[in-house]
Amino acid sequence: MLRLTFPTPASTTEAGGRLRPVVAALAVTQTIGYGVLYYVFSVFLAPMAADLHTTTATVTGALTVSVLTTAASAVPIGRWLDRRGGRGLMTFGSVLGGGAVLAWSRVTDVRQLYAVFMVLGVASAMVLYEAAFAVVVATSTAAQRAGALLTISVVAGFASTVFLPTAAALQEHHGWRTALVVLALAYAVIAVPLHFLAVPARPRGHPAAAAVDHAARRAAVRDALRHRGFWLLTAAFVVHGSAVSVVSVHLISYLTGLGHPAAFAATVAGLLGVMSVTGRIVTTGLTRRRSTAAVTAAVFGIQAAAAAALPVLGHTRPGAVCCVVLFGTGFGVGTIARPALLAQRYGTTGYATIAAALTVPTTVAKAGAPLAAAGLYLAVGTYTPVLAVVSAACAVAATCLTLAATPAGAPRQDR
Repeated sequence: MLRLTFPTPASTTEAGGRLRPVVAALAVTQTIGYGVLYYVFSVFLAPMAADLHTTTATVTGALTVSVLTTAASAVPIGRWLDRRGGRGLMTFGSVLGGGAVLAWSRVTDVRQLYAVFMVLGVASAMVLYEAAFAVVVATSTAAQRAGALLTISVVAGFASTVFLPTAAALQEHHGWRTALVVLALAYAVIAVPLHFLAVPARPRGHPAAAAVDHAARRAAVRDALRHRGFWLLTAAFVVHGSAVSVVSVHLISYLTGLGHPAAFAATVAGLLGVMSVTGRIVTTGLTRRRSTAAVTAAVFGIQAAAAAALPVLGHTRPGAVCCVVLFGTGFGVGTIARPALLAQRYGTTGYATIAAALTVPTTVAKAGAPLAAAGLYLAVGTYTPVLAVVSAACAVAATCLTLAATPAGAPRQDR
């Protein structure tokens, strides 16, 4: 069967010339996107709760609604990306995201806040990593893909470093509502033109070719969802994403519970962000000599050991730092390993839809895992069982990736 993909590079040099501005633009839009659409929420949490006369828990529920809405939007948005490309979708998503943040600045009650964050969830699905990576997969050759994904994720890894203090300064001097107006305008002014100018549009083809292309995408998605390897990858990234989200939310509380000062606990937790960038760079380099699945499985195994050791070694400062640094090496690895593995295994035809099918359970698990961990802690009165579950989850993820690399689930040659 004729299989059409977009685009089809004439040469590596030509493709590289087209890819560089796309990667540069997406690195910028992902950084400001994650900063404005996600990270600044934590800065405005307390003043929002006070202004809306409610609790921080109630306000936090809006972010959970946003994350779940993003998950629910993943599959239809993935199908759109496969059929029509990313330019129109990401440009409109930027407009929608900026408008949602402006609307956020004007909410007067919790119902309005939740409604705005549902819209924000849809916009996030249209413009953040999953959409950006789908564009990169469609635009790059197999040889270019790892470097492109790494560049975008490393730059965007500094989103919290840039936008948390920026949002805090704006909030302190102007209040949270004005701060959101400034951030919304900054996001729209930067992201809308970059997405419109740099993201490739899907070329219009002959209707007969489009029909063949559509049939090829449906076949690729159907084959992937019937494949044992896809479900092994799904299991791996669901349990690993859950483990990472639990640690990111509960690490500071755990370290202070061990008797460490709050300032030390916050500083150590900050190492997770630093090591996530380091881990992405190191693992991408290692995949030039070993398979992506094998390298990622090894990193997940290191995280399992670090989580298991933290209750034993975490009472001392050097022990806590060592365990957090080791766990942090894999903190962002799943972000770049997932698109690379999917593209290697299933090619580029129907990639966005296939990736969305994996994204839905992964995102839902990330949203619910910290709450489940809190429930376990309240039930037993200690974080030790929570760390044991985190360690087991990382070990299961490593095992699933190893099984996915066996002959029955081995990836086919990427195009």
